[in-house]
Amino acid sequence: MSSASNPKNDNSSSSKQPAEAHQTLRLPLFWLSLAFLGGIPLAASLSAPWWVWALVAFLLLAFAFVKERFPRKFQFLIPPRWGKLADYAGISLVWLMLALSLGALRYQLSLPNPADPQRISSVRDDGEVYVVRGYLVKSPDVRDRYVNLWVACEEIRAKGTLRYEETQGLLVVRAPLGKNLHYGDLVVMQGKIQTPPDGEDFSYRTYLFHKGVYAYMPNAKVSALGGFKGSPLMRWLMDFREIALDKVYTLWQDPEASLLSGILLGVESGIPKQVAEAFKATGTTHIIAISGFNITIIAGLLIGLFSRFLRRSRAVFAAGAGIVLYTLLVGADAAVVRAAVMGGFSLMAAQVGRRQHGLNTLMITAALMALFSPHIVWDVGFQLSFMATLGLILYAQPLQDWFVRLASRRLPLGKAQKLAKPVGEYFLFTLAAQVTTLPVLAYHFQQLSLSSLLVNPLILPAQPPLMIIGGAALIMGLILPPLGMLLAPFAWFFAAYTIRLVEIFAALPAGVLVLGRIDGWLVVCFYCLLFGATIFHEKLGHWWKERAAKPWRERAALPALVALGVVAAFLWRGAFTAPDGFLHLTLMDAGGGLAMLIQTPSGHVALLGGGESPSRLSDALGRRLPLFRHTLDFLIVPSVQAEDIGALPTVINRYQPEHVLWAGVIGSNWDAVRLRRAIQDAGVQLSYAEAGQVLDFGDGVTLRVVRKSKRGALLSLEMGAFRALLPLGITLDDLQSLEMGRKIGNVSVLLLSEHGYAPANPPQWIEHLNPQLVLLPVAADEQNGLPDAEVLDALDGYALLRSDQNGWVHLTTDGESLWVAVEKR
Repeated sequence: MSSASNPKNDNSSSSKQPAEAHQTLRLPLFWLSLAFLGGIPLAASLSAPWWVWALVAFLLLAFAFVKERFPRKFQFLIPPRWGKLADYAGISLVWLMLALSLGALRYQLSLPNPADPQRISSVRDDGEVYVVRGYLVKSPDVRDRYVNLWVACEEIRAKGTLRYEETQGLLVVRAPLGKNLHYGDLVVMQGKIQTPPDGEDFSYRTYLFHKGVYAYMPNAKVSALGGFKGSPLMRWLMDFREIALDKVYTLWQDPEASLLSGILLGVESGIPKQVAEAFKATGTTHIIAISGFNITIIAGLLIGLFSRFLRRSRAVFAAGAGIVLYTLLVGADAAVVRAAVMGGFSLMAAQVGRRQHGLNTLMITAALMALFSPHIVWDVGFQLSFMATLGLILYAQPLQDWFVRLASRRLPLGKAQKLAKPVGEYFLFTLAAQVTTLPVLAYHFQQLSLSSLLVNPLILPAQPPLMIIGGAALIMGLILPPLGMLLAPFAWFFAAYTIRLVEIFAALPAGVLVLGRIDGWLVVCFYCLLFGATIFHEKLGHWWKERAAKPWRERAALPALVALGVVAAFLWRGAFTAPDGFLHLTLMDAGGGLAMLIQTPSGHVALLGGGESPSRLSDALGRRLPLFRHTLDFLIVPSVQAEDIGALPTVINRYQPEHVLWAGVIGSNWDAVRLRRAIQDAGVQLSYAEAGQVLDFGDGVTLRVVRKSKRGALLSLEMGAFRALLPLGITLDDLQSLEMGRKIGNVSVLLLSEHGYAPANPPQWIEHLNPQLVLLPVAADEQNGLPDAEVLDALDGYALLRSDQNGWVHLTTDGESLWVAVEKR
């Protein structure tokens, strides 16, 4: 017989609600902290000097002191309604205004003096080239084509002078790739110092301003000076994270490796753009970013997990230890530490005591953080962590109680309570946090994901095992590599499940609602309405403490299903990537340039080119190579142009080739020098292409060097009657020496060079080769207007596939027939 709520009990519960609401309001420290936080954006909007706020604070403090001594004489200055409000809140309005003015004063005192000649920002935008010495205060932020360095400046001189002068302040430097720099390294930079740029959709200037950075050096020349300055503990943590990051890409392939690097280590730079966009479109970016939202959800899950096996006090202690360990593992930078402190302290306080303890702890923690760093109020991670924690404190338990009441109408009370635990932890916790973070996300990202409420509950249950098993595999991989390899497949299953599910929901039509710019006052009004309704009209459910233990068979059912799912995923992945007796060519999207994967009938793998985006190339290889394969049989470098090899210096460490065939001049550009250095460091055998040279891949598959030039080579991939012609870096003189293709004859597949640039692809060349299929690798954001109209006119009547319109192109042949599949039709 199902349990139902007793009307008598409902009446008694409702009779307590006013008292509980009143207790929620009577939190003096809460209101004081809130007023202090509110004073910071108030000061930023009014721009009054610091002494004005100091004077206001002094007058309010004097008034409060005199009022306490002579309350009746100043009673006429305080309206009765204000006094009633003070009775409810437990704090006088005078003290709230004092806290507000102190917050404003603290913000004004944090601003630098713009007239200080010793600050690095005093020389910005003067057109001069400067040489600056300093040290890195963060690990380098490595992107696909450049690296951002955050430098604490110490000395500066104008180029052409010899004397350094003392300076101070932070400088963000954009430098080329290839420098092996770390946190704390002493560096010297040369370039023009500018005001940070301000875009239409995102103000980089405002972002850096609230980080304490007022100067920016683009296109800088950077060199290491060979010293160290900073925290030895932070240096050790950063070095450990770099070693762990290399191990992540040894244990897993992309895109799962980049997801795990983001979740376990807080390194998001390797996540492919299309994967990041899918997470953004589904409102699940908190999974890959170590943000306040992520830390708060993790804290809630850990507390819920440990409370099943331990007493409440011990569960809170164990959860706190887990949060500390996780914070250290991801590098313990300022944003992560702030999120961990806020989320951990507040949720633990709510678990140990009443909800009021959690609210007080949350607000006091936020105010103390703002006291040390007032600009934290504008930090998106801080806002998300604060609102996510607030949502869990206010709504997680009431939502769980509501679910118990709802489920108890159909189920016995005991079963309803058992069901409420997993539903609460994996759905209602997320819902509670999303309610309060929704306005922040909408304000900053100017869009809302309509599928987030569906996809979050589906992927959230996979995150605890993903983190626990992935973390264990990483640690074991560093200590005992074979044991790490045994655990890695189980973590891969949960990572692959997360990515594929997010990509499926991201592909749904009308999944994202674009809002455009949102006024900040709308966000404030939303929160006022939400919290006003919460305080005065919330309905608190019943809390049942009894929880029957699950039979061992029930506990064993879920792991058994997970194990079956892991085995099935491996079987399917193995079936898709196993050799099948055919030759496969895949033209991949690697951010421009050529990146083609060749897979022979017996399973040998060769990579032709690489494109310019390491994240895209690593993602493409990880999706198409057999699971946990980190080697290539051949790497062919057919051209030394940056767009064809820019991704290889990074990716070659993740997918090491056994042999490299190089065409072109080695020292022709910086990317070629970096790639040559990476090949040497990896100890890979290198040979140089010569005209007439033939590589035998086995199974009747050969790669012939038809022509070689200083810029690249003309290659022919052959199997039976199938022939694919791949010209890279070939000049017009080379084409004329081949009589515009008459010496070659008809081909099955022709790859157009130079993104369809007309002089590199003359009509006679295409006519004499008479290809069955033409492939055109061109980036979707190509800046030079390619392909040329003349080339497209010459291709009229030919079958043409373009990477910017069709995505990746997959060709399959047995030497006689040709099958074609594309990503976008």
